[in-house]
Amino acid sequence: MSDVISQNRVRQFFFILIILLLFILLFLELNIFLPALLGAITLYILLHKWMLYLTEKKKWRRGWTTVLLMLFSLVVMLLPVGLLINMLSSKVNYAIQHSAELTAALNTVVADIDRQFDIKLLSEENIHKIGTGIANSLPQILGATFNTLTNIFFMYFILYFMLVNSRKMEDSLYEHIPLKDENLAKIGKEIHTMVYSNAIGIPLIAFAQGLIALPFYLIIGVKEPWFWFGVTCIAAMLPVVGAALAYVPLAIIFFANDETMKGLLTVVYGFGIIGTVDNVLRFSLLKKLGNVHPLITVFGVIIGLSLFGFIGLIFGPLLISLFLLLLKIYTSEFVTKQRAINKIMEN
Repeated sequence: MSDVISQNRVRQFFFILIILLLFILLFLELNIFLPALLGAITLYILLHKWMLYLTEKKKWRRGWTTVLLMLFSLVVMLLPVGLLINMLSSKVNYAIQHSAELTAALNTVVADIDRQFDIKLLSEENIHKIGTGIANSLPQILGATFNTLTNIFFMYFILYFMLVNSRKMEDSLYEHIPLKDENLAKIGKEIHTMVYSNAIGIPLIAFAQGLIALPFYLIIGVKEPWFWFGVTCIAAMLPVVGAALAYVPLAIIFFANDETMKGLLTVVYGFGIIGTVDNVLRFSLLKKLGNVHPLITVFGVIIGLSLFGFIGLIFGPLLISLFLLLLKIYTSEFVTKQRAINKIMEN
């Protein structure tokens, strides 16, 4: 009997090993489509309730309903982002010229500080490297266009089959994942909460900061205010520094052009108003949407951007939350159960 059990375990081990090797092979070959898959999962979580409602309650045809929801998501979610990116892409030449202006402004400001305080902040070579780096990175926006369009195509390609087979897919996941139903429900709830919180909350906060900044840019006389509005919106989605990546360079340019009052107003308004809006909304809106701890959001976004690119804004915090949740589930599934067995054995 023990020989049969031993043989079964050996077979099971090799079977699992083959599955893992195939999974690693497939992942290495298909990892370029990972952002598309994560994007499809995000849209699926946002749309699947509508899909089930329209097809099961209203008895709409699944194929046409899927196409309708995909078009809805394209218009409401992706079209504004696409217009923003197109606006920024059309001004790449201005941005490159602006990077040279920023380099010159840095030289002027640093030289003034060196002269007044008799210190050496940065060498001209380092400042030139900063400006060159900015100038070289900006044209990559255009070079990334094809890759972005490819990811969007595959994202909707995957999303179509996920929505069409939504009920069957969810039932299959519940059936084959080896966890208790209550723990599966916890994971599902956590995923929904994090996706809703980050997919809706982070863009809203960034757009709000852009709206707060735009009137100031118009009033103070910033060149290309709509360009800087777009830069502010995009920068506001980044962790830690956020919208400061937009208004700090503006302040430096004002100082270098001897527009000291405008520079001071930009610094005060940026850190005092735009930064305050970021902090207030991040602690109130994100907490209301998903009760997500700010540290999970900040560190999650940092991790997610390096792993998944732009979609990491959503899935970075989700990874940390799932890690913490899986620790709790492991304790519930195995540690608590093992303690109960040990008590029984002791008695």
